[in-house]
Amino acid sequence: MSVSPRETRNRRLSRCWRSLACASLLFAALLSSARADTETRFFRIGTAAIGGSFFEIGGVVASAISSPVEGAPCAGGGDCGVPGLVAVAQATQGSVENLRLVNSGQIESGFAQADLAVLAYGGASPFAEEGPMRRLCVIASLFPEALHIVVRVDSPIRSVGDLAGKTVAVGDQGSGTSANAKVLLAAAGFGEDDVVRKNMRPAQAIEEIKAGTVDALILAGSYPVPAIQELAATIPVRLVPVTGAVAAKLEAAYPLYSAAAIPAGTYRNVDTDTQTVGFYALWVVRDDADEALVHDITRAAWSDSAAQLYAGLDPIGRQIKLANALRGLSLPLHPGAARFYREQGLSLEGLPSANPAEAPTR
Repeated sequence: MSVSPRETRNRRLSRCWRSLACASLLFAALLSSARADTETRFFRIGTAAIGGSFFEIGGVVASAISSPVEGAPCAGGGDCGVPGLVAVAQATQGSVENLRLVNSGQIESGFAQADLAVLAYGGASPFAEEGPMRRLCVIASLFPEALHIVVRVDSPIRSVGDLAGKTVAVGDQGSGTSANAKVLLAAAGFGEDDVVRKNMRPAQAIEEIKAGTVDALILAGSYPVPAIQELAATIPVRLVPVTGAVAAKLEAAYPLYSAAAIPAGTYRNVDTDTQTVGFYALWVVRDDADEALVHDITRAAWSDSAAQLYAGLDPIGRQIKLANALRGLSLPLHPGAARFYREQGLSLEGLPSANPAEAPTR
């Protein structure tokens, strides 16, 4: 059976990103072996479960900012990261956990959705028990995300309202998807018992969609989401739009939500644009992270060599660019990152302030 070049590329990428799962497991061993080398620094990036956009992109960003002491010199003399820095993409439960880990200093940085980051900063649900997380700052806004609702092509589910009485995979506990699914279903008027909600990681969810034990999958991510790509390559699927009154309620209640569209052809056999809602994905760090280090990390993340790495993530990579670095911010910039953007001539006017009296409230 012939295989298209696109399918071959997707299979290679799939194998590549699965191998990144080893990165977080190897981190402790790398740290132990390098303790004697005071020039080596490690920097973890909390991402999400394997199969989601965060984990895939985290591996590329980690490569972009890394430049190990014993590593090979940059090809052609280009910029290849922060000298002596080894960055690692670490699999986590996702945005909610990443925000907690970064704020408490258990991890150096992490990816988080802008809509959830502002809730953490203000101490709103689901972060009410911890109180306001004022240690959170931003390195950059990396890319826009879209809310996906995926069903089998023969499913009777055509709208969010049709999820009533259905079994729905709503993301892993502590993930951004889990939080998004909760507000989405509430905006549709569903109570806790109106939909059977199953918390699970993307890989498990797609297996249950295939088996027919789950009727729909909700997943937030920048398209194409690897897990949904894999599912669509196996069985015919459809994307359910998030429009009308449901979208209007979400945008009114959460101003960081905005209208978004998943283009036709993003997933196999999905031949029309799908209207939905979206938000930006932020790269967060603690406010007490070394200013010089964060400045250098920001510089490396937006270098020409980093852009070449991002270009290999088509089409997500096309959206990771300096011109979008300050879009959709819901947290203050880290001083090191702010210094880099000023050096690039970018205006920081109107961005969230670290002054508690001027902190984001949305």
